[in-house]
Amino acid sequence: MDAIEAIRQRRAVKHFDPNHRLTSDEFNLLLDVAAQAPSSFNIQHWRIVNVKDPALRVQLREAAFDQAQVTDASLLFVVCTDIKAWAKDPQRYWVNAPQEAQDILVPWIHPFYDGKDELQRDEAMRSVGLILQTLMIGAKAMGYDSCPMIGFDIEKVGQLVNLPKDYAVGAMLVIGKGLIPAWPKPGFIPSSDMVVENRF
Repeated sequence: MDAIEAIRQRRAVKHFDPNHRLTSDEFNLLLDVAAQAPSSFNIQHWRIVNVKDPALRVQLREAAFDQAQVTDASLLFVVCTDIKAWAKDPQRYWVNAPQEAQDILVPWIHPFYDGKDELQRDEAMRSVGLILQTLMIGAKAMGYDSCPMIGFDIEKVGQLVNLPKDYAVGAMLVIGKGLIPAWPKPGFIPSSDMVVENRF
């Protein structure tokens, strides 16, 4: 399936085959695709908790108001973000870039984010959104369904996954073999509402 079709067919599916598992090759391909997501200064704030422990999944399902997809989907990711990733050895984000790019961009990172708490958090959450969308489109292109989730007790989920200091939970994402299709797409705002030319 090409990218355009994957985008059009991607839906938030709620019912998954609880007996299905991705192969190791499929899982590795999905992670490789996820790593292609863009991020500001290539910081890659995302940190994905791959929840495999069935008992932990049950606890997370309770924290997610008993949504069945938390335990039934093949994969359950708690997609977190390291808000302070910009300050943690930023040279490593540019190790394969030409030296002239490293010399320009790496020194910009610290002054761009230092002392700007709101910007740091906004940037980290933008990265969560970018990797979520990349994972969902990649999964759909591989023939799998997904469901991004924010309907859960965010503090409880953070406790259950031992969220480190300076990290935040962005969302949960389930991926697997859907059993019941989502209902038809509910509708789109007109392009005239979506796009403003030049200025509001």
